Amino acid sequence: MENFNALLERTSALVWGAPLIILLFGTHLYLTFRLGIIQRHLPKAIKLSFSREKEGAGEISQFGALMTALAATIGTGNIVGVATAVAAGGPGAVLWMWLTGVFGIATKYAEALLSVKYRVTLPNGEISGGPMYVLERGLNARWLGVIFAFFTAVAAFGIGNMVQANSIAQMLRHTFGLSAWISGAAMTALTAVVILGGIKSIARVCEKLVPFMAVFYVLGCGLILLLNFGRLPGTIALIISSAFSGQAAVGGFMGAGVKEAMRYGIARGLFSNESGLGSAPIVAAAAQTRNPVRQALVSSTGTFWDTVVVCLMTGLVIVSAGDWQSGLKGAELTKSAFSHIPYIGPAVLSLGLLTFVFSTILGWEYYGEKAAEYLLGVKSVMPYRYLWIAAVMVGSVAALPAVWNFADIFNGLMAVPNLISLLLLAPVVAAETRKYIDEP
Repeated sequence: MENFNALLERTSALVWGAPLIILLFGTHLYLTFRLGIIQRHLPKAIKLSFSREKEGAGEISQFGALMTALAATIGTGNIVGVATAVAAGGPGAVLWMWLTGVFGIATKYAEALLSVKYRVTLPNGEISGGPMYVLERGLNARWLGVIFAFFTAVAAFGIGNMVQANSIAQMLRHTFGLSAWISGAAMTALTAVVILGGIKSIARVCEKLVPFMAVFYVLGCGLILLLNFGRLPGTIALIISSAFSGQAAVGGFMGAGVKEAMRYGIARGLFSNESGLGSAPIVAAAAQTRNPVRQALVSSTGTFWDTVVVCLMTGLVIVSAGDWQSGLKGAELTKSAFSHIPYIGPAVLSLGLLTFVFSTILGWEYYGEKAAEYLLGVKSVMPYRYLWIAAVMVGSVAALPAVWNFADIFNGLMAVPNLISLLLLAPVVAAETRKYIDEP
């Protein structure tokens, strides 16, 4: 089993190696300039994102679609993933992570626009979309759509379910001494209540949960930084300077370097905001919107909130605490950094992780369900939901290190067919943008 896990780790490192990172970040840069720096429309996009108007065909409001996408996107990557990047790449990784969010806004915009443009109405009246339909209808490459849907349906059980459930169960066990069987049973029951009602039920819960969890976490981090205000200017200066000059990440030894800061910052940023992976456009396609550009603008704010705001706040807390040179990694580094502020720090971290992870389980179920529906038809939806519910319980109580690596591998493989569609259909995105961007 150890040899098998080692093989998976090597495969994961290969999938998430330099070629994929360069392709993803390169796509961000290309689309940013191909679309005339679409980020300049961010204020308009944020205003539109809070609209709940029923403006066209779709299952849920624009706000509901955004909240469901954010539910899936904001997860352990925003807390533990940031710590992993800082531990491996030094403080400069925070700046590179932030830049993936800034440029990733263009990619999230493009993939959402295409998913709305090429979405379909199923025989049962429901609307479906996502990269699989873009590949089939936009590029006449159904075989690539099938590949994307397969990777998504499989990846969802890892990155969106079992590893998330295990994170919650382990946190509750270590913090409150709660048995994984008890927390797992509770989480399984809550998941069942929400997802068995379909996308409308998921969106209703996410519309309430996501704003609360995001605002609570950002305000909590803000309070911690306020209490550490004296360190903040030095923290910001350190992050900027080490992004371009390199800074020791472990034990005070110089060696993290600019290359490592870029590598880990960009990789964890891409993994966190999921721009280019093709997941969020699946729910964007279900939104009620009068044209593709409006929903694309709304969807693009997801990357802004996830990485430009939430990941940055976590990074500032971790670097300002000074523990990044202690040799701690991942969750241990995050816990140590937040525990510097009694009561407030651990409470912000615990509630943040609890809500972030549970919301991810809800959002990713919809992604996996729609991928299964594309492959096997509407009849596969309910069995997929029941399998999902069972997997939450399994993930809570079982130590499954291989699942983490499987999740990383399939998550990375999802991006390839999606990026092909984005690059080849960039002229379509540009044309649609020129057509609708000036509409109110």
